[in-house]
Amino acid sequence: MSGKNNKSVNSEGRKHRGPGGPMAMMKGEKARDFKGTMSKLIKYLNVYKVSIIIVFIFAIVSAALSVAGPKILGKATTKLFEGIMAKIAGTGNIDFDYIRNIVIILIVLYLISAFFAYIQGWIMSSVSMKVSYNMRKELSKKINKMPLKYFDSTNYGEVLSRVTNDVDTLSQTLNQSLGQIITSVTTVIGVLVMMLTISWQLTLVALVMIPISFFLIIFIVKNSQKFFKQQQDYLGNVNGHIEEMYSGHLVMKAFNGEKKSVEKFDKLNRRLFSSAWKSQFLTSIMMPLMNFVGNLGYVGVCILGGYLAVKGSISVGDIQAFIQYVRQFTQPISQIANISNILQQTAASAERVFEFLAEEEEVPEASNPVNPENVDGSVEFKNVHFGYKSKTTVINDFSVKVREGQRVAIVGPTGAGKTTMIKLLMRFYDVTKGEILIDEHDIRNFTREGLRSMFGMVLQDTWLYNGTIMENIRYGKLDASDEEVKKAARAAHVDSFVHTLPDGYNMVLNEEASNVSQGQKQLLTIARAILSNPKILILDEATSSVDTRTEIQIQKAMNNLMKNRTSFIIAHRLSTVRDADLILFMKHGDIVEQGTHEELLHNEGFYASLYNSQFELSEMVIDDNL
Repeated sequence: MSGKNNKSVNSEGRKHRGPGGPMAMMKGEKARDFKGTMSKLIKYLNVYKVSIIIVFIFAIVSAALSVAGPKILGKATTKLFEGIMAKIAGTGNIDFDYIRNIVIILIVLYLISAFFAYIQGWIMSSVSMKVSYNMRKELSKKINKMPLKYFDSTNYGEVLSRVTNDVDTLSQTLNQSLGQIITSVTTVIGVLVMMLTISWQLTLVALVMIPISFFLIIFIVKNSQKFFKQQQDYLGNVNGHIEEMYSGHLVMKAFNGEKKSVEKFDKLNRRLFSSAWKSQFLTSIMMPLMNFVGNLGYVGVCILGGYLAVKGSISVGDIQAFIQYVRQFTQPISQIANISNILQQTAASAERVFEFLAEEEEVPEASNPVNPENVDGSVEFKNVHFGYKSKTTVINDFSVKVREGQRVAIVGPTGAGKTTMIKLLMRFYDVTKGEILIDEHDIRNFTREGLRSMFGMVLQDTWLYNGTIMENIRYGKLDASDEEVKKAARAAHVDSFVHTLPDGYNMVLNEEASNVSQGQKQLLTIARAILSNPKILILDEATSSVDTRTEIQIQKAMNNLMKNRTSFIIAHRLSTVRDADLILFMKHGDIVEQGTHEELLHNEGFYASLYNSQFELSEMVIDDNL
């Protein structure tokens, strides 16, 4: 919730679950749109087409040079065989000069092939890292454009899984598999040509193995496709559960939820295991099956090659070269088969990333936005209607006008819509009907950044990050000096306890800020609000987590903070809102009463009933303690 000047100073940090969450994806898994997803991925890679074309060329050259090697080596073998036979017959010697020249040519050939392969790999690594970087950058930007309702219905771990696991899978595929595909295809074509130049009969035997290979590939790919998609989805669910349990482990332990958490993890983990081992098993049997088929080809080639050699139709060197080519021929086919499985997982990851990037974004910003610097702070809710779901209304025809500098308290039972009004005011959600005006300007005519820069916010759920106390307070105004930070801290009664902590203002809060008390955390967020000096202040149960003495200190600081500043105070403790200029009592999304504290007590309505019940409860607690 950062505004232009970082004046939004807290976050609710709530994790809701809904029917649109990741668990919904587990039902009725369907075969993915492989062609459509790969088409999107190719379009996404279009910006790197020059680099990819270079990779294609280098891979082809490297594979072609590698393919030429066995044919040349076969000549050396033939010359060596002929020399040995001539020496045995006493008619000649081995031509070592010829063989030496062949070896030199082969060394140069393989060195050039390795050089091109290295350059190709280097370029592809660069491309894959750039794709990974840009994709994560787009995902990060997308997250900032997503409406809050998406995160209310989606597991945080599911989003993180798309940004980490799925992008990593794409990056690894590009880095390791794309060049291999090019090399394998080039090798298959080149080897086929070379085999035909040696013997069409032997080539025919080798080609008989191809239909068998492709039948196996198609069968395995068809059966593994759905398991790869399930694996990626279930991995996101497992990550989400772990992230949720880790971030809320104190609550989980407090309510003895360890057993239930482990049971749920085991359930999710079993689902992941079931889909993962099936997908990995189908992938792992690919190579053994292809090797088995390749060995059958070897048998056929050896039998027919021996027969042709006896007849004198083929030289020994050519048989040796052909056997090498059979190995080179079956190996890339096996690689292509293996890569086809990898591509299934890649398509699963790409689909999840593209689905996220295609999610509905927030309503576009106003083309000619209002300048928030010119705003004084009057607020009006005019016939506002709102529901989180289209068929369910939470706010019904809410209307109220708040003058600049006025203190407005919003009270009522849980679920009345108090916090929802604040979410609408800060435009975390847009109203379904009606309008909200600030200084007669519809809030939709501000940019979201500009709108939120006018607000300072302190919530019941404190938000602090891993950093020093000084840095956490300064988050309200990033360019504030140390003295300004300390002044705000003194106003919020933070300075009085900071000096009792190790390193004072330089004490580093851990990730959950559990090394300070809940009351101290609340005081720190209040100091941050004071430092931000907002035009409109929102206090949502800001004193509910502190003791009575601390609450009195905070009230004094808040009174100074709220002077000449429009303030909205949401509170269940009615003792904290008695001095408000206007109290709105909400029930079921409607304002059922409004007025000052004295006026509402005099009316003896809902507010008076709730206030008296709290007063009676306080007396009962005091009597019990006595």
